[in-house]
Amino acid sequence: MKYCNYVNTKQGSKSVHRYSNGNTLPLVQLPFGMAAFAPQTVENNVRWYYHPDSRSLEGIRLTHQPSPWIADYGAMIFMPQNKLMGGADGEERWSGFRPEDAVLSPYYLKIRLLRSRCDFELAPTERGAAVKVKFDEDGGNYLSVLPVKGNCSYRFNEKTNTLYASTDMHMSGEAVKFKNYIVVKFPDGSVDADKTLVSSGEKFRSGTKCRGKKAGIHIALKNKETEIKIATSYISFEQAMLNLKTELSGKTFNQIKNEAENIWEGYLSRIKIETKDKKLFKTFYSCMYRAFLYPHKCYEYGKNGNPVHYCPHDGSIRNGVRYTDNGFWDTYRTVYPFFALVAKDELREMLRAFIMEYTESGWLPRWLSIGECGCMPSTLVDAVICDGAVKGFIDNDLLEIALEGMIKHSVTNAPHKRFGRNGAESYCKLGYVPYEEEKETVNLTLDAAYGDWCIAEVAKILGKTDIEKEYRKRALNYKNLFDPETGFMRAKDKNGKFRPDFTPIGWGRDYTEGSAWQNSFAVPHDIDGLAELYGGKEKLIKKIDELFAAPPHYEIIGYGCEIHEITEMAAVDFGQCGMNNQPSFHIPYIYSALDNVEKTAYWVKKICDELFSFEDDGFPGDEDNGTTAIWYIFGVLGLYPFCPGRPEYVKGIKQVDKAFIGEKELDVNKFDGNKIQFKDLI
Repeated sequence: MKYCNYVNTKQGSKSVHRYSNGNTLPLVQLPFGMAAFAPQTVENNVRWYYHPDSRSLEGIRLTHQPSPWIADYGAMIFMPQNKLMGGADGEERWSGFRPEDAVLSPYYLKIRLLRSRCDFELAPTERGAAVKVKFDEDGGNYLSVLPVKGNCSYRFNEKTNTLYASTDMHMSGEAVKFKNYIVVKFPDGSVDADKTLVSSGEKFRSGTKCRGKKAGIHIALKNKETEIKIATSYISFEQAMLNLKTELSGKTFNQIKNEAENIWEGYLSRIKIETKDKKLFKTFYSCMYRAFLYPHKCYEYGKNGNPVHYCPHDGSIRNGVRYTDNGFWDTYRTVYPFFALVAKDELREMLRAFIMEYTESGWLPRWLSIGECGCMPSTLVDAVICDGAVKGFIDNDLLEIALEGMIKHSVTNAPHKRFGRNGAESYCKLGYVPYEEEKETVNLTLDAAYGDWCIAEVAKILGKTDIEKEYRKRALNYKNLFDPETGFMRAKDKNGKFRPDFTPIGWGRDYTEGSAWQNSFAVPHDIDGLAELYGGKEKLIKKIDELFAAPPHYEIIGYGCEIHEITEMAAVDFGQCGMNNQPSFHIPYIYSALDNVEKTAYWVKKICDELFSFEDDGFPGDEDNGTTAIWYIFGVLGLYPFCPGRPEYVKGIKQVDKAFIGEKELDVNKFDGNKIQFKDLI
């Protein structure tokens, strides 16, 4: 069986600024690969540059974009043309194409450009790609290499038939002295340097080198068909050439394509399911593809064969591995507990990289996109580290470094708000973050309490009993915001008084991408303690019943407009359970955590059936770097990591005839009770 044949890489890509069906891209890359490629249909909005319904193509984009909300970096456009229509301006150069005829698989892209009467094919490596350009006719054919944003430079070496291109384009976070160095290797005798042109905007002139914000180069091709090899580096051109030699040299296009296919088949088959439901099967493996795209590798192999990486915090080159393009606020919930089951070696490497980030920046990471962008609140890397530690993926010497970093951000306000826990010092003093000091203080407080529990668990592993005792006490701080009168978590001022103008359907201000309904139950580490605040398990279950039964009404309190998450919550219409967004992901599983597996099974099955598909609009909201796709995978398999940091999963409902993780069959119905231990799954 070829699992790639069941993957729709466009799943979730039918999205716009005001409404997300995933906000995904049809990425052609290797699992966790540093370089990814996607069609660019429109550049006018740099962040939403692809739409599956578009019939115009502006080129194939080298991309690293983890989300349109974070945007891209190191991007560049490759566009074959038989008549130069436009340089940097996509509005001038675009060509018609038939999206229904395009091939967009995980390992291979093929697009027919109708104006230029040309086929463009691409197969990825970890840090580059093999490209085949085939025109119908000889004469006047070019491969244009063009900027997206930022300063670019190009230099074509006639002796080696190599283009050296670079861009400093980045749109979020730290990126000190950042450049993406790109080498494009052409076969001997395939380029006519005398006819090669450069451009500034739409002005073309002879030449083989240029630089600037609107600069581009147009390589004149002698033959109808040309095989080209591309390699990238964040370190230097010399390193890019080494990457090309390591990954592409001596291989034909078809060899690289076959290697990429085999790699993807290996990853997709790490979970095998059997079902008569064809829609479910396609949706499952489309989500499996999404599960292995992020985080991106951000390291390369030096001359000695050891890993090295560009450090965005100071621009230096350092030893060791590094990963980027990941927001822990999203991914801690599903991604890393999933990797613990199916990508153990990769997870071990990722955890080392995330922890060593502390030694480079002085802070553990929060939201990395090349560098730290601090997009979302809180330091949920605590949960990722804790989950990895209790499952045996982190050695104690590394865990000591992690604990130091975890404690630092739990007690210290960082000099820049993109780092650490916002409001940490007030939280230490008051047991909550007051609303006069920060935004979204309910979430900051609840996340801090959960993070404190994670610190206690790590301290326990290391035998640091005093720290463990202190942080177990801090982990109960969530209780400080509970209002028994309304049954919700509410923000308090510095004097301990609740904010007076409260409504449970008010979005923003004190809550992150939600209201009190979506954000009051984020206590995965002490769900029994939360139940006690409500008067017992049955009363908390009744509250969750009310949540699902309540109409999806909302008021805009903390935002200047209706953000897309609000629109989506109302559209999915699961009451106040906004399954379009991460704060609600654990809510259907609260029932199971409280020993009512049946209610969890009902809602999870209904959500999977009604809100997910393999189609271009196949997600109920932002997919967020594997987070939402893996929620679906867990939903189908019938288990969920309710509390990352505990080596267990709560039960849901098995939705397939059979499922295998590796060679081991997974059947949740064989397990008694409401929980499944990690050790029983591996």
